[in-house]
Amino acid sequence: MQSVVIIPARYGSTRFPGKPMAQISGTSLLNRVWKIAKAAKNVDEVYIATDDKRILEHLESFGAKAVMTKPECPNGSFRCMEAVENLKIRPDIVINLQGDAVLTPPWIIEEVINELKKDNNVQIASPAVRLTKSSKTAGTLVVFDLKKDALYFSRAKIPFNRDDQETVQGLYRHIGIYGYKLNALKQYVGFKSTPLEEIEKLEQLRALENGMKIRMVVVDYKGRTHWAVDRPEDIDIVEEIIKKEGELV
Repeated sequence: MQSVVIIPARYGSTRFPGKPMAQISGTSLLNRVWKIAKAAKNVDEVYIATDDKRILEHLESFGAKAVMTKPECPNGSFRCMEAVENLKIRPDIVINLQGDAVLTPPWIIEEVINELKKDNNVQIASPAVRLTKSSKTAGTLVVFDLKKDALYFSRAKIPFNRDDQETVQGLYRHIGIYGYKLNALKQYVGFKSTPLEEIEKLEQLRALENGMKIRMVVVDYKGRTHWAVDRPEDIDIVEEIIKKEGELV
């Protein structure tokens, strides 16, 4: 099964315009994410999907393959689908790796692809990492059933631990990488926005509200720190993490 990683890279971020080209310890954010994707062992090809010629010119500086997409794509998965439609190949598996996922280890991508390959019934897969009682619960949390299919995602703390004890399932932070079988991605982009998606501002809820299953892959960061770049102030945090833990690739 052929697997491609597509990195959506939009110039006009509301919170951080020009974010893909922001420098982190001398290397651009987008270059770093591209290197992570290229380092994943079971990835056949990596493309960056962008809507801006400034990003396109930047990609040429480090040799990344680019696909131009329309500015009005509602989210990264839609941009991935448009990119796939413009490729000469038709991959079996499409990984939507967000362009700000600068500290996502390559093995996380590998595990998502492996889950899609080993089970024909899995159409969408996404990673999650277990939190301890002392972990910060910022970000998006997920709860899933006994098969590890997602039940719900929320920016709120779920599940509510009434007795303040460690539960069987525990707390899991969702990592915003989405792996799709191609037909599942086509199905997803055919849906209109949904009520819970609009409330939480989480694109994956569109799939759940339409009855699609998302298999959660519980991953281990192996001592690495999870962080993404949402705002300019995140740059300093990421640089400190890299200084302390070293480069991922």
